[in-house]
Amino acid sequence: MNGMAIVSLRDRPALAEEAARWFHAKWGVPEDAYRESIEESLTGESPVPAWFLALRDNRIVGGLGVIENDFHPRRDLAPNVCAVTVEEAYRGRGIAGELLRQAEEEMARRGIGTLYLVTNHTGFYERYGWEYLCPVTCDGEEEPSRVYVHRMLV
Repeated sequence: MNGMAIVSLRDRPALAEEAARWFHAKWGVPEDAYRESIEESLTGESPVPAWFLALRDNRIVGGLGVIENDFHPRRDLAPNVCAVTVEEAYRGRGIAGELLRQAEEEMARRGIGTLYLVTNHTGFYERYGWEYLCPVTCDGEEEPSRVYVHRMLV
């Protein structure tokens, strides 16, 4: 993680527009949806939504968000970590784990003790203390994805 910084967008609001474009390019979700969620994270008093970035030389190389629901019908499984990604050239360096840790710590500080995450990955999130919970079929998908849960001390 040499030369890398993990930051909350709440602490770096000047990166909001760039972050919205970056997440849109990675996931294809409309840029306006990211912009709206990021703006809410900057102005709202609620702990959710929240957005985190990994920066190398002030360039975004990774990120994730914490939102109420990540496009699935299980509204009881909230809030959700979403949009976890690291630029390919920076993978395998523990950046995703540091992003997760930062999000977990901030959520715990703000009174949220449980986070959920929807993914098709197996074996990755377990390395960071996440546990498989159940399958869920996300909006517009035919095959179920995996829901993971992470409980923190608050």
